Amino acid sequence: MRAHQIMTQHVITVGADTSIVDAVNTMLLYHVSALPVVDAAGKLIGIVSEGDFIRRAEIGTRPSRGRWLRHLLSASRTAADFVHERGRKVGDIMTPAPLTITEDASLDEIARMMASKGVKRLPVIRGDRLVGIVACSDFLPTIASLAGLAPTFSVADDQLRTDILAAIGQEPWRPCRLKVTVSDGVVNLSGIVRGDDARRATIVAAENVPGVRDVHDNFLDHPPPEEDLGGGDIVSLQEQPSTTDDEPL
Repeated sequence: MRAHQIMTQHVITVGADTSIVDAVNTMLLYHVSALPVVDAAGKLIGIVSEGDFIRRAEIGTRPSRGRWLRHLLSASRTAADFVHERGRKVGDIMTPAPLTITEDASLDEIARMMASKGVKRLPVIRGDRLVGIVACSDFLPTIASLAGLAPTFSVADDQLRTDILAAIGQEPWRPCRLKVTVSDGVVNLSGIVRGDDARRATIVAAENVPGVRDVHDNFLDHPPPEEDLGGGDIVSLQEQPSTTDDEPL
């Protein structure tokens, strides 16, 4: 299997000028642990995660350094730490030029990269544009749907998955963090739905895709429990820095 088969396609993003407060509120609202940072053209320029908020002056967690340690550290290092601890915008604390993968990256390649680099998520890019994100948790639905089954995944299943995502992707009721796996025509749907009507509409949309044999519903109701999930519905705070609206732009 490849990255494009398990990635979250609709990713929550922020801009470098997004305020720290708006970024934190977005992470809390969507129960995500990281946000890719993109420019106005959609180019990935960084990523900000929960770890970037651990050492902050406002909560009294910035590291204390003795006089001798301050003397040993370079002026540029201490200046960079000061910005990270007190910066007011995402661009001040984000990790620039994060590790990325392409849509064709194999699951083995993704797993090895996560393990060797100690990261929990990898943005997926096409050229220089962000098209998805793969988090550690994205492996779980795949394992759950395929465990105990013969390896029957095929090109036809891949096309079915693409068709299902196309049928649901632009609808206003589409689930947040929608995941679709297909094995021998049997579809497993997971994500966050906003009520029974949205749940049923998503299932019906999948059932109407030619070639689908059965649809299994693994949805959670909104709001979800606190989880370390990698993606969600499209939202960008670059033009609407104070919005809490969870509808896509």
